[in-house]
Amino acid sequence: MKYRCLIVDDEPLAREILVQYISDCPSLELIKECSDAIEAGEYLHTHQADLIFLDINMPKMDGREALKQIKAHPQLRRIPVVILTTSREEQDVAQSYDLGANSYIRKPVNFNQFAEAVRQLGLYWLVLNEPPPGSPGRPGGA
Repeated sequence: MKYRCLIVDDEPLAREILVQYISDCPSLELIKECSDAIEAGEYLHTHQADLIFLDINMPKMDGREALKQIKAHPQLRRIPVVILTTSREEQDVAQSYDLGANSYIRKPVNFNQFAEAVRQLGLYWLVLNEPPPGSPGRPGGA
């Protein structure tokens, strides 16, 4: 069983690193990469994701608003959302968790450090995390 991953980030390099990690991981499947939250919201109305990687500082609609909408939607609220951002503002961390983020990861500036952070993040979600009922890897999962 594979976790269907949605990437929402306006930075092409960040998307590229996540796409590479997902393609190298047999338990993950990239279903879509979006460069903004509006595109992601439209996609989620017709497709199911099991894990969302979400940047918070994006044009059009920021990740905070997207997170708020995801967690308010009955069919989407249990999808784990991992905030991946360069923001070091305590207010962004607190607000992300208040809005329902499942994890908040600061993107390292260094490419190799970011790739390692993504690898470790994947290990957490695939090995240690207990997903909600009906998720891949659980009885009755997709």
